[in-house]
Amino acid sequence: MATLFTGKILIRNNSDGDEVDTEQELSLRLDNRVLLLYFGAGECPQCQTFAPILKDFFVKLTDEFYVNRASQIALVYISQDQTKEQQDSFLRDMPRKWLFLPFQDELKRDLGRMFAVDHIPMVVVLKPSGEVVTRDAVEEIGRLGPACFWNWQEASEVIDRNFLTAEDFDDLAPRSLTDPIRRLKYKIEKGILRSPTAQDDNISIIELGHTINWTDDLMVSHNS
Repeated sequence: MATLFTGKILIRNNSDGDEVDTEQELSLRLDNRVLLLYFGAGECPQCQTFAPILKDFFVKLTDEFYVNRASQIALVYISQDQTKEQQDSFLRDMPRKWLFLPFQDELKRDLGRMFAVDHIPMVVVLKPSGEVVTRDAVEEIGRLGPACFWNWQEASEVIDRNFLTAEDFDDLAPRSLTDPIRRLKYKIEKGILRSPTAQDDNISIIELGHTINWTDDLMVSHNS
């Protein structure tokens, strides 16, 4: 999928605005992933409603607080903003792992024509081969949330990887000393809340409860 941006510069939405401009870097960020092209604008009322939903969708698939390993998904923001200032203002609150084109890049217009973009917001979902999975996933993302990614991944024949790539290490530093404990607690609680199956009858919820209490004790101990 990196071939779609060959010869172009993509910018990472981090504080340094790192450029992704070599074939190797593009391949690292885009190959063997489900690729989302988000056509939107910060001043568009419909986009303002959808953007928080898309942000939450992406974060829950890529942030180590929610998942052990980031899902094989990438998102490129194809700005339809009227000014660079509007684009910068919108991206300021969006995930650091998003990528975007320089404001003046004419590829934005070419991509709009290529995928027949006739309204915004619009999210085009692509296979690693460049084939379109979904022409506009806005409604699907709003209705199903992160669950729709697994359907795209299967349809895209993405090769699952059981290891961390260099990109996965970008955000592994804990936000605080108690952050790893909060992540563990979140995942344990999520396991308790899931619907039980016949095989779950012998699972000791009490044992899991002790684990949660243990993490709470650690957090109290740290804060005291």
